[in-house]
Amino acid sequence: MIVVHHLNNSRSQRILWLLEELGLDYEIKKYQRDPKTMLAPPELKAVHPLGKSPVITDGANGDLVVAESGAIVEYLVGRYGNGRLVPAAGTPERLRWTYFLHFAEGSAMSPLLMKLVFDKVENGPMPFFARPIARAIARKVKDGFVMPNIRSQLDFLEAELGKSAWFAGNEFSAADIQMSFALEAAASRGGLGSQYPRLGAFLQKIHARPAYVRALERGGKYDYAS
Repeated sequence: MIVVHHLNNSRSQRILWLLEELGLDYEIKKYQRDPKTMLAPPELKAVHPLGKSPVITDGANGDLVVAESGAIVEYLVGRYGNGRLVPAAGTPERLRWTYFLHFAEGSAMSPLLMKLVFDKVENGPMPFFARPIARAIARKVKDGFVMPNIRSQLDFLEAELGKSAWFAGNEFSAADIQMSFALEAAASRGGLGSQYPRLGAFLQKIHARPAYVRALERGGKYDYAS
């Protein structure tokens, strides 16, 4: 049996979605973030030394442990997909599939994470004498580096969805599942607006998929879906 070690409001939600799209049986072991630090609980380190989510265990494969979203997606599609949710090898669509599978975490999430960190620096509690300096530094980094990178990536992704219905081509695939978290995070942090109609339509389409809805029902509250 596949077990998803699922952290609330995390990338593991898209693994639940992938499993629903593939129609596989699975179990969920739920973990809650620390309400103050928002970090994963230490119990996850018993599953994988880094103590992060997503991570899965597969009892049908000798209690194999697989971590990292992209690796989990590739493993599940490769072992259980039977050709579903991945374009045929050697096609241009397969190359795009591989590209966006890695782009989601390798490029898209980095500036979004930096924005989250510097937002906390800018708005978090601190001694009054340090506040003006910290806020000035945070704003300078965001205005000079973080936000230009986010806008550049969103412009790129908007243009890519002008080439085909989905990120890897005209068929929905696991690359779209992998890309979902970055775009949901961008939307929740105020990065998507009317200038990105294709990205907005993408989010509406995935949120309407029955498998996505089933994954929400099983995974619990997920703020990025709103």
